[in-house]
Amino acid sequence: MEAVGEFTVTTDKDDLPKHLEFILDVVERHARNSFVLKGWSVTLVAAVFLLAVRGAEPALAMAAGLLPSLTFWALDAYYLRQERMFRALYNHVRKAEPSPDNRFSLDARPFAGEVSSWFRTLGATPVLWFHAAVLAVVVVALAFFSLRPPDAP
Repeated sequence: MEAVGEFTVTTDKDDLPKHLEFILDVVERHARNSFVLKGWSVTLVAAVFLLAVRGAEPALAMAAGLLPSLTFWALDAYYLRQERMFRALYNHVRKAEPSPDNRFSLDARPFAGEVSSWFRTLGATPVLWFHAAVLAVVVVALAFFSLRPPDAP
């Protein structure tokens, strides 16, 4: 323990469980954001389908459906990468000796080099299969509505 002004700062292993808990809270929040993004992606694509079926220009509505599906794919990859960076921070804190310099630090940027880039994370299995399937559905529906004769019901 060391005294800093009126406060006593502990830098021993007693802080470790709380620090790890803070990091796990951030990891959990990122995982939850990823889950919510997937739900919103499906919801918006379904809404675009509804607009396409009922609208005067279904092909235009389906083309507009590409934007949210691609945007949610990019955001999901971002959150997965952030989650992986915080997991690397967790492993570092778990193994490192306590230090007053980085006490309760939640800065995961130093671990960016230890995880795949955002661009490579776009192709990660948890992100790729879900969003590629949503995007494929949008593209197939876009092709269907684009190739359909204008007088078809």
